[in-house]
Amino acid sequence: MTVKITKCNRDNLQILQEISMETFNDTFKGQNSPENMKAYLEKAFNFKQLEEELSNISSEFFFVYFNNEVAGYLKVNTNDAQSEEMGDNSIEIERIYIKNQYQKHGLGKYLLNKAIEIAMELNKKEIWLGVWEKNENAIAFYKRMGFVQTGAHSFYMGDEEQTDYIMIKKLK
Repeated sequence: MTVKITKCNRDNLQILQEISMETFNDTFKGQNSPENMKAYLEKAFNFKQLEEELSNISSEFFFVYFNNEVAGYLKVNTNDAQSEEMGDNSIEIERIYIKNQYQKHGLGKYLLNKAIEIAMELNKKEIWLGVWEKNENAIAFYKRMGFVQTGAHSFYMGDEEQTDYIMIKKLK
């Protein structure tokens, strides 16, 4: 098993969009209406939106490769790119998306460690994320990795308001 992490850029936009739509749809389609899924996917992962995110100097994307195949990606945010005001000492993991066929290979941990490495390089004191309250597998993973739920915020899936738990990990 070989695992490699590389930084994404605008040349990777097509692959980034495909992975985003595939992983989000596979993870959440069973718990949301087709209309809300379609609305969210079209809004969150259209080329213009992803290109804007890639162009933001306070956001970074990283692909993870498993045996030379793109298996998923990480998106981290600092400064004003964070989806919540968490202060200057924080970095946000906005997305850790792993394709279904590559799950249970430890790739999420590789990406989480990459985010922690970035946070340490930037002298951040904590790393945080939002995770849907019904995404039990992800919540369990983040707890195993040392994250603690500290609050919640609203997340909109189409026209449906949902709750994301805010989870924070203090860095040493």
